Amino acid sequence: MSMLTAKIAAARAVGELARRAGRGGGTSLPGKVLISLEPNAISELSARLERGSVVISATNGKTTTAAMVASVLRRAGVPVVHNRAGANMAGGVASTLLAAARSGGRIEGELGLFEIDEFWLDRVVAQLTPRGILLGNLFRDQLDRYGELDTIADRWAAVTATAAGRDAQLVLNADDPLIADLGRGASNVTYFGVEDPSMAVPEMQHASDSKHCRRCGAAYVYDVVYLGHLGRYRCPSCGQERPAPSVAAERILLDGTRSSSFDLVAPAGRARLELPLPGLYNVYNALGAAALCLGLGIGLDTVLAGLGEVRAAFGRAERLAIGDVEVQVLLVKNPAGANEILRTLALEGDELDLLVILNDRTADGRDVSWVWDADFELLAGRARRVTCAGTRAGELAVRLKYAGVPTDRLDVVPGLVPALDDAVAHAEASRLYVLPTYTALLELRSELAGRGQAVRFWEPTPV
Repeated sequence: MSMLTAKIAAARAVGELARRAGRGGGTSLPGKVLISLEPNAISELSARLERGSVVISATNGKTTTAAMVASVLRRAGVPVVHNRAGANMAGGVASTLLAAARSGGRIEGELGLFEIDEFWLDRVVAQLTPRGILLGNLFRDQLDRYGELDTIADRWAAVTATAAGRDAQLVLNADDPLIADLGRGASNVTYFGVEDPSMAVPEMQHASDSKHCRRCGAAYVYDVVYLGHLGRYRCPSCGQERPAPSVAAERILLDGTRSSSFDLVAPAGRARLELPLPGLYNVYNALGAAALCLGLGIGLDTVLAGLGEVRAAFGRAERLAIGDVEVQVLLVKNPAGANEILRTLALEGDELDLLVILNDRTADGRDVSWVWDADFELLAGRARRVTCAGTRAGELAVRLKYAGVPTDRLDVVPGLVPALDDAVAHAEASRLYVLPTYTALLELRSELAGRGQAVRFWEPTPV
């Protein structure tokens, strides 16, 4: 038995003990143990992947985008090694490779597909040396953990420069100026973006972040704003502007919280895509996934088929049934993401029953002031009843009051379990929308799994 094989066995044993104890250790704990025993484990195991690996990172949407890519690769018959549980730091990536390792040094799977936390991207990419990197967006998120956007952008610039030096494929969002900048001068880069002015918002949202040119510091001029700071922009000082996307979405239709559709335009052709996920944010996710898969040599028809049958990733617009009530879970974690969820909810014609859960634990970010930058005003006049829960339930209720939601429609129930039961019991139209922050999402999923209404996040979703 080789030394690495012995270390793999030890790490697996720890993970199994954690699972038996009900701690969900199958996500990242085994990988953390393996890295402590063998610091080069990710490099050694990923080098055994026959087709190499690709990585995906973004502030918002990386889990869903990775699920979309996985669906296309599955349709194309490509066996993947994918950290689908969402454990996206080094420990989670190591755990995923560990789970795929077989006797004799073989990896069960041909292509590594890894979503990576934005702050960990440079460290994990250095070990994976991927053949493709998809970067979706950069938004303000958990400033107490990550700092300002420029901090992340500088680290990502070093990643893309190294990747470009070895001719790895870069797939970048043309509509995000911070992301688009990373590909300027690179030869193997594919840009994706929206080409539909009907999706524009009337003005730049308060939560928008990247408003200034990184080259000269002048304020960008936006001809169209789609989402946060994403849109068509140009610098009036140095002339830098949005690059033309080669993979684009035209004629977009958004069907409330249910679905969306658009014309996918790419060098390989043009076709209508019916996407079973809602919102403009998922149109962006699908564009990135399509651009990456097309760059991997997968045909347009296969890309369309794979995207058309994708299912909602854990907590990202997934639907569950609790008795006679349909529950739709929509993760919120920062102003830009929350605004798109609220914008999508506003497309629903009826009054809304909502359960909003605001936590301030470490993984959520201790600073919850972001709720004052999110446009909860969109709920004014639309909310029939809002149950406010979580460790900061009271502050959330205050925010909604100032957003114009009448106080007689607000109910503060801090505990997740009683709040869930209360919200379900009072869902008048047998439909409830749940908007949890990250740790609340995990707690919610665990509670529902205990009731037999969902699988635990470290267990496979039934096919």
